[in-house]
Amino acid sequence: MKVNIKNFIDGLIPYDYILFGTSFALFILFIILAILLRRKVAAALFFVLLAFASFLLGPTLGYLQMHKLLFKNKTELISQKKLHFSQAVIVKGTLTNESHRDFQSCKITASAYKVTGNKYKNYILKLKPFKKMSIFEKDIKKGETREFKIIVEPFTYKRDYNISLGASCK
Repeated sequence: MKVNIKNFIDGLIPYDYILFGTSFALFILFIILAILLRRKVAAALFFVLLAFASFLLGPTLGYLQMHKLLFKNKTELISQKKLHFSQAVIVKGTLTNESHRDFQSCKITASAYKVTGNKYKNYILKLKPFKKMSIFEKDIKKGETREFKIIVEPFTYKRDYNISLGASCK
């Protein structure tokens, strides 16, 4: 747990600090407004709720949306092939940097999940893949498309499955 928190803090960029500082300033502002309006209970309660909402949701949703915008990328699955004599699946794909900045590193993840005839069950199964494998790609310039290959092993699943790709870049 300590390592995850340390890695998160080490990976923060200046925009993250600005976002967290702004969220904290809004929290303080709304609390001060609630204290000033303590005679009007409804208004004070509204500002207290707004303060805690901005304190909890501001950094969380802001971080996710900001990183989605700043580090925009597109992964495309080219092919997937299950090997017959080995317990592995070879996944080939491309990663495109659609951002306005260069990526230092990208963690590309291939996830295998079960498939059924029920579309609602498929949606739930997609949330919990039974096998994941990741690779790292370094120094991807803006507008660059890079091909990659991931070997997912050991892969012993015999029934119908799908593979999805995703990338998290910095």
